[in-house]
Amino acid sequence: MAEVTAPLADPGFYVRPQADGISELNLVVENLHCPSCIPRIEGALVGRPGVIEARVNLSTRRLRLRWHGAATEATDLLEPVVRQGFRLAPFDPGIAEAPHEGARRTLLRALAVAGFAAGNVMLLSVSVWSGLVSDMGEATRTLLHWVSALIALPAVAYAGRPFFVSAVAALRGGHLNMDVPISLAVLLTTAMSLFETVRGGPLVYFDAAVMLLFFLLIGRYLDLGVRGRVRSAAENLLALRARSATLIEVDGRYRAVAVAELRTGARVAVAAGERIPVDGRIATGRSEIDTSLVTGESLPRAAGPGDEVFAGTLNLGAPLEVEVTSAGDDTLLAEIVRLMEAAEQGRARYVRLADRAARIYAPAVHILAFATFLGWLLLGAATWQSALMTAVAVLIITCPCALGLAVPAVQVTAVARLLRRGVLVKSADGLERLAQIDAVVFDKTGTLTQGRPTLTNRDEITPADLHLAATLAGASRHPLARAVCQAAGSGSTGAKGVHEEPGMGLAATVGGQEVRLGNRVWCGVAEAGAPASAEMELWLAAADRAPVHFAFRDTPRAGAGALIAWLQGQGVPVMLLSGDRPAAVRDLAAALGIADWHAECRPADKIAHLEKLAAAGHKVLMVGDGLNDAPALATAFASASPAEAADISQTAADVILQGDSLAPLAEAIRVARSARRLVLQNFALALGYNAVAVPLAVAGLVTPLIAAAAMSASSIAVTLNALRLNLMHRRPDL
Repeated sequence: MAEVTAPLADPGFYVRPQADGISELNLVVENLHCPSCIPRIEGALVGRPGVIEARVNLSTRRLRLRWHGAATEATDLLEPVVRQGFRLAPFDPGIAEAPHEGARRTLLRALAVAGFAAGNVMLLSVSVWSGLVSDMGEATRTLLHWVSALIALPAVAYAGRPFFVSAVAALRGGHLNMDVPISLAVLLTTAMSLFETVRGGPLVYFDAAVMLLFFLLIGRYLDLGVRGRVRSAAENLLALRARSATLIEVDGRYRAVAVAELRTGARVAVAAGERIPVDGRIATGRSEIDTSLVTGESLPRAAGPGDEVFAGTLNLGAPLEVEVTSAGDDTLLAEIVRLMEAAEQGRARYVRLADRAARIYAPAVHILAFATFLGWLLLGAATWQSALMTAVAVLIITCPCALGLAVPAVQVTAVARLLRRGVLVKSADGLERLAQIDAVVFDKTGTLTQGRPTLTNRDEITPADLHLAATLAGASRHPLARAVCQAAGSGSTGAKGVHEEPGMGLAATVGGQEVRLGNRVWCGVAEAGAPASAEMELWLAAADRAPVHFAFRDTPRAGAGALIAWLQGQGVPVMLLSGDRPAAVRDLAAALGIADWHAECRPADKIAHLEKLAAAGHKVLMVGDGLNDAPALATAFASASPAEAADISQTAADVILQGDSLAPLAEAIRVARSARRLVLQNFALALGYNAVAVPLAVAGLVTPLIAAAAMSASSIAVTLNALRLNLMHRRPDL
């Protein structure tokens, strides 16, 4: 994939001409790492002549540009983006990009260096602070200061790079971020300490500089990991998109073509076991289609001539010929991808409370420190050094270390507690949102139910009939066939010569006569037609006996009833959205006490319900497991998924429930709410500390030594407050 590092000389790649003279270009911004870059890119494009839309997605790093004009105009349109240093490359949905392990390793090495330096410098500082070396003279003290400098200077230069680079970039962009006061505090403290060491002075604070770096690097490392997992959600979903298809020519020959070349009305061949590359209708053939991407249901659906099929679904049974109705970016799978990207774009722009506070805090700190320096000079301070030391004390004592730890300290404690309860928290932001939810939406199959059908009328079936059915079922991988074999026991084996008619059932010759196991039509049941009940069914038919009915039901997941009762007891409304039949959804909703339920929901339908709830002022928790639930999980205010859910759903979800029970979700909500209260308390502690300490520092009543101790004390205070989360009692009924 060619990288674009200069203004585009040949913009013909991946430009899609559209109607009315509109062109579209999709690119990857390879060095897009943070939300602050998005407005810079979009701002450079929006407003340029002819540009209709410029949209950047942080999760996939995809830039979508649409404009009125020819493909050759892309060169001029993209030049401002390239000039800002962004690396562009053609967007290829078939290529999954590797996560940024290099950046993660860099932060981890910086964290290790800062931790090593902090531990050793603190040992030396304790000796100086405690007065152990006072009787040995200034020479010994200066020697310890030089040893501290030899440890701290290279550590600050190496471990501080993530903050220094960010601060420089912010200043070049004409704005301040949280890394600017951090960098200033570290550099001024280090420079002053080095100056004092050179002149043999006592005011040396290398320990404060490296300790500050150590704590803040922990939060930076965790944040990078969270953003990497969010990005992979949309990328994994894009991997389901087929890049090529088998086109059936007019003369009947087969030819491999790119999906982008397919047009409405063309026919493509789909072999058994292949994913369907387009949206269309079956022209010839009959098979079973795994439609879990669309419906979320684990049972395959029979499909024959005239039935609608969708890109990304899996052809399980027999070869098909499909007439194309939509291909490429116009398919249902592409719509799911767009829903996912739109939802993740909103999530990527979510701003933490600490960052919002830092927007005001950062410039205020700089102004206050500079004003302190000038004020003491004007008031006639003995030397400029003493005025600078007071200003440094202001920067140190107002250092955002406690503010930066206010959230991570609680999050780490909450995540560890929930992990012991079988709840894996993937997103720290999701934990914050989980605390605020006031409505819950559940998927059905695989979420509220086990997703594994079981035989419910075994007492009505003779052992001989059950064994006979199992001999046929052993030759199929259909979920209902596997349920028959499970009911019959491990002794059942598949019969020889079993024929499977896709979408219908199984047939074999047993004892000289034909035996069939399948649906009503296949087995010749008189009252053929869809069952009115919620139960799934199979029929066993042979010439010498009446047809035997096998009924199946997907049982509720453990803890589902207790969880729903607890939610309703908390005043939280519960809704059930499912792609299954109305009868099955109605019966499960009645069994679990859910009054608000909707059946036969596609991904867009679930999105519509979530948006309606959001418009009514609700903050919704979505709990789902299927591929079709991924856009809804990303759209919802918060999201959760069972451990056996589809990979894409687990990646999109904020919380994963390990084990078979849903009950731990109640614990997750309770812990999240307690964590939110502790976070707000930590902010109050951090801000209250500054409200008391800053005036004292400005008044010159606090030396950098006391400022460093006060800064460390504020960090310890928020950490101890976070540990109170472990004292919260667990409810015995959940």
